[in-house]
Amino acid sequence: MNCDLDTPLPDWIIEHPETTSVFSQLGLDISCGGKSLQYVCRHQGLNPTDVLKQLQTILADCKDDDRGGGEA
Repeated sequence: MNCDLDTPLPDWIIEHPETTSVFSQLGLDISCGGKSLQYVCRHQGLNPTDVLKQLQTILADCKDDDRGGGEA
């Protein structure tokens, strides 16, 4: 699943559990009743695009770690 601004926060957590730390750091309620990332960010006074970039960075870092993990 390709998560984006319209993806509900619970779906982000299901698909990409590593993003939980970002939501926690930003004080976003992951049990938000299925509201989209964009909706929750706007209601918390956060820029949704900035939050999405943070999440994408975490996902890219984890992907890089997975690829490099088997090398000696």
